[in-house]
Amino acid sequence: MMIPLIETHRIAIPKLGLGTWQLTGAAGQAAVESALALGYRHIDTAARYENEQAVGAALAASGVAREQIFLTSKVWWENLAPEALRRSLDDSLRRLATPYLDLFLVHWPTPGMDLPGIVAALHTAREAGLIRRWGVSNFTPGLMRQLEELGAEPACLQVEYHALLSQQTLLDWCRPRGIGLTAYSPLAQGRLGEHPELAAIGARHGASGAQVALAWLLRQDGVAAIPKASRRESQQANLDAVPLAAALSQQDIATIDALPKTQRQVNPAFAPDWNS
Repeated sequence: MMIPLIETHRIAIPKLGLGTWQLTGAAGQAAVESALALGYRHIDTAARYENEQAVGAALAASGVAREQIFLTSKVWWENLAPEALRRSLDDSLRRLATPYLDLFLVHWPTPGMDLPGIVAALHTAREAGLIRRWGVSNFTPGLMRQLEELGAEPACLQVEYHALLSQQTLLDWCRPRGIGLTAYSPLAQGRLGEHPELAAIGARHGASGAQVALAWLLRQDGVAAIPKASRRESQQANLDAVPLAAALSQQDIATIDALPKTQRQVNPAFAPDWNS
């Protein structure tokens, strides 16, 4: 199955990828190898996940050419000083056993961060060929405005986004600028699998509630999703949500759109003020 791309002047990224948070060690490597064998070409990891070595081993064992894979990693918020950011990137590349990343993200913002210095370090890494594109994760509308005021052009924003959490403000910012929006926790950390309205829609299409939730995201312009899935069956089920995206009716969409959109799952103590 061909997974469609988000294609803008800033980025071309497969709309469905594999999230690898908590996929570590040999089991994590096996999960990534399984996904690549099924046809996934977008793999998302991070220094903080402590699984880059396993992901790198899976890439090497897969037999898939490196240039066919869209690989994302991230720098943790404690390493945002320019020199520390570069060390983190170098370490990620070493663990992943790859000469470059397709996308390198600031994992979380932090108060008082040197945003101009961070942007300069990212541009330097891109000019050196270590990253193809850069972006940010968990940035608020205000922080996205600050980036634009600096003249910076992030290629992608990664945030929690699913059928129970609106990100309309950020979508309205990203779309006209060609910034891709990647949805992490697209199934609300498993909570959407048994959701009654989603399950009812799924029953009409011979699909699960989780597949409906994923299809709702995948049909949206400029949105990619990276559900974590360790089992081959779950990875295939997520792939099967790709054609389902086109099959959802306007009534299906209206029902999902009408669900409460305030149920954030990821909100650590160091998170920014989401309304800022």
